Amino acid sequence: MTLEGALIRSEGLSIRHGGREVLRDVSFAIEAGEIVTVVGPNGSGKSTLLKALIGALPPAAGRVTRRAGLRLGYVPQGLRLDPSMPMTVGRFLNLPKRVAEEGRTRALAEAGAQGLEDRPLTALSGGQFQRVLLARALLDRPELLILDEPTTGLDQPGQAAFYQRLEDVRNSLGCAVLMVSHELHVVMSASDRVLCVNGHICCEGRPEVVAQAEEYRALFGTGTGGALALYRHEHSHRHDETCELDHTHGEDT
Repeated sequence: MTLEGALIRSEGLSIRHGGREVLRDVSFAIEAGEIVTVVGPNGSGKSTLLKALIGALPPAAGRVTRRAGLRLGYVPQGLRLDPSMPMTVGRFLNLPKRVAEEGRTRALAEAGAQGLEDRPLTALSGGQFQRVLLARALLDRPELLILDEPTTGLDQPGQAAFYQRLEDVRNSLGCAVLMVSHELHVVMSASDRVLCVNGHICCEGRPEVVAQAEEYRALFGTGTGGALALYRHEHSHRHDETCELDHTHGEDT
């Protein structure tokens, strides 16, 4: 994967928290239309990487470059709500700026949350709420959709359904998708490319290549490669099928 002509790219990116280096020398790029998943153990810097890409965390070194005018959609890792807050889905989608009814209806339909606009947020199931968060991210017609562990708390069928919804969104909007997830049994088979992170990018490539890599197996065990048999999708563009390994690990923070 080259860094030229990408939607977004990081070059030599390093991030520090409280004097500790959480990420170091991270370089990669996201191309239009691809689904890229970031995997890694707890504390490996996955969520930190996403926050750096959207500009929420400043780099200690290196840089993040976005294509001019790039439209980003972001789904955070969970969102705590006050159970006494009287807010409907429609009102939630209108914050911080009002969105035309047509736009709200379209985004809810694309996210698989049609018919929920008048429902209180606190009355939604976990799966419904995740789809509403996805709808919010789709309001501005993103060219790059970024999601941080979007299926936390969902059962396996719910996870699979959500990831299928993401592929449908990618196909309909033509957007790229970058997400962090722990659900290896689904994600590894629903991605075009996988980044294995542990303080740095220790392995990168197509899922079937990464699943055989020594660094990936050292982090997740040798049984995870079988998940690739669950589902594979095809598309018209090609990706580098090589897996570049760096045999040093960062601290697990």
